[in-house]
Amino acid sequence: MNQPDRYVQFVLPEGERKVNYKADTKLKDAGTFSFRSEDHTMGNLLRMLLHSDKATVFAGYRIPHPLEPVMVVKVQTNGTKTPEEAMSHALQDLASEFEYMLNEFDREVMNAQQSAMHNI
Repeated sequence: MNQPDRYVQFVLPEGERKVNYKADTKLKDAGTFSFRSEDHTMGNLLRMLLHSDKATVFAGYRIPHPLEPVMVVKVQTNGTKTPEEAMSHALQDLASEFEYMLNEFDREVMNAQQSAMHNI
């Protein structure tokens, strides 16, 4: 079978970078990010956050091949930020949202546990 082992989709090989960036030579303030071991989940989240940034002119992602764990994100900005800065801000915003969700989840688990203790 041509399908690689499933762990390859999640485990980054030794010495391999998670993210690579290449500036676009044809478009001003544009570039391409390649993310290893990421999929549509991260692609859609990043695309949406990049679109919410007023400096972003274009943001799109694709998965070049379903058997290779690579996600490619293209970003073009209006020049007030570089594509690297726009991506960095999007990743920071995403990390903040995940941290908020984790804190809310932990709070609700604690509330449920306390409620269960009172009902005993």
